[in-house]
Amino acid sequence: MKTRIVIVIVVIALLTAACGGPAATPVAKDKIRIAVVMPSAITDMAFSQSMWSALKTVQTEMGGESALELKYSENMFKVPDAAAAIRDYASQGFDIVIAHGSQYGTSVQEIATDFPKTTFAWGTDVNTFGLPNVHAYTAAAEEGGYVNGVLAAMLTKSKKIGVTGPVEVGDAKTYIDGFVQGVTSVDPSINVSKTWTGSFSDVALMTEAAKTHIASGADALTGSSQSVVGSIGAAKDNGSVLWFGTQQDQSSLAPNLVVASQQYDWTAMIKEMIKNHQAGKLGGDKYVLQLKNAGLKMLYNAGYKLPDEVKKAGDAAIEGIKSGSIKVNP
Repeated sequence: MKTRIVIVIVVIALLTAACGGPAATPVAKDKIRIAVVMPSAITDMAFSQSMWSALKTVQTEMGGESALELKYSENMFKVPDAAAAIRDYASQGFDIVIAHGSQYGTSVQEIATDFPKTTFAWGTDVNTFGLPNVHAYTAAAEEGGYVNGVLAAMLTKSKKIGVTGPVEVGDAKTYIDGFVQGVTSVDPSINVSKTWTGSFSDVALMTEAAKTHIASGADALTGSSQSVVGSIGAAKDNGSVLWFGTQQDQSSLAPNLVVASQQYDWTAMIKEMIKNHQAGKLGGDKYVLQLKNAGLKMLYNAGYKLPDEVKKAGDAAIEGIKSGSIKVNP
């Protein structure tokens, strides 16, 4: 009797598995693991948040944590600390390690050779160092800068505009170059005054720079880096100075004063890197966010009532840059 019972149980189990019943266990697909090292917080309303938001969007689209594992190290202002984090993630077996800061280039160049099966990506730059497992990426920030410059030139009443920049390098510089070019295209007589604080992270310095511009009569401000929250705060305290943002939608920081923001959208790039990694291509590509490839998006703030003629001018600038009829030279 016992022998017959055992045989029946075995037969039922085999039939259930063959028919795909509840006893069948689906084969788990290999998930992708991505780690990112950033110079500021994932909530900085600027450079770091733009990357983290894109990664989270891709994760959701892929089906969640079971398909895409994400890890991050934020506030890695010190390059040696960032380098240690980059190496640690690679040693943990992450498929893709993103070094989100132009100051991390030398570290990536050194570490990537020790982990030939890991994909590394860094920006903003276009130098892959000739390594087969390194991608480089940047943003044509001058394009949105130009559009913001057109808007600012049409809205300023004092004909004085202040710029608060961190360090005169990378997309921080090209954004401001494009902004000045946009202003000049509307009215060359407008005075655009620039201040470079020498720091990407010093909010206090950025605040003081903005206050100085406002005291000198500027009624419109722009700037780049995670420290511009200080500049926006100064504009908000004044109550009437307009702000033009970049890297991330900054309208929530001053809903009545932020006119427009250039949004960096890294999602397409991240998807491409994942696709390439899965196909065995670990590096060698140079990605550039542009208006025409939707890597850059101009977002008009719904909380600020933009005059129709100003919006039309902004739209015309966007279309001109996309078509190539407007050349923005950083």
